[in-house]
Amino acid sequence: MTYTLRDAVEFGRAQLAGGVSPDIDVQMLLCHVMQCSATRLHTFPEAEMTSQQWQQFLQLIAARKQGRPIAHLTGTRGFWTLDLAVNESTLIPRADTELLVSLALSKLQPGMRAVDLGTGSGAIALALAAERPDVYMLATDFSWPALQLAQLNAARHQISNVAFLQMSWLGGFKPRQFDLIVSNPPYIEAADPHLLQGDVRFEPLSALISGADGLNDIRQIVAQARICLKPGGWLLVEHGFDQSERVQTVFADAGFENISAHQDLGGQDRAVMGQLTL
Repeated sequence: MTYTLRDAVEFGRAQLAGGVSPDIDVQMLLCHVMQCSATRLHTFPEAEMTSQQWQQFLQLIAARKQGRPIAHLTGTRGFWTLDLAVNESTLIPRADTELLVSLALSKLQPGMRAVDLGTGSGAIALALAAERPDVYMLATDFSWPALQLAQLNAARHQISNVAFLQMSWLGGFKPRQFDLIVSNPPYIEAADPHLLQGDVRFEPLSALISGADGLNDIRQIVAQARICLKPGGWLLVEHGFDQSERVQTVFADAGFENISAHQDLGGQDRAVMGQLTL
């Protein structure tokens, strides 16, 4: 028996009915299997699939039905202008984090030295390096598998102005090293019920949880950034939707000035930026 793209779409929708985004999920998985654009699915719905393609699609739909993230099933996720390889060793890059890239680009100047802390897949560091080849970019992570993935993504996009280091936050750097520090650190409370929902169930807890109030790592980064930033340097961090005021207080208590809050695509507080003016 032969199956068409239309059969696959109808089967996938039925299997994933009740999910958050069944139509989008089916489209992404089917495009991955067929190595085609979404336009082809709509233009040639009667195109036949091989037996191997159909079986692969069935396996992916079954895995998605169990909750596995689309990015883990396809092995890629788009971020900024890059198509990044992803796996279970890091967080899946999210569109809201592109806010940090926009903010950092507004401050970077030729010859500056910047670092992305907890780089994971390398999303932030590589997006910045691709946009600003005249900036010296460092990317750190305590996870060696994460750094390997980030290096793979750098090679994949032929981005050469990034160096990768295995370390925890800024503990290994000398004072006054950087013009800009950016990070999407863990910021979820240990008891947050969202940890049992959605894609985060399949992501490393070490990249998600940060103490009872979710701010342990941000406090450490801010304290270390005060030492490692050059005078006039900037610190940018992502945080939870209800943490903005507390994060701004952490910045202010550490002596940062020109502190500002910024919203994500959904209008939620998502990032704080501050300047070391000493």
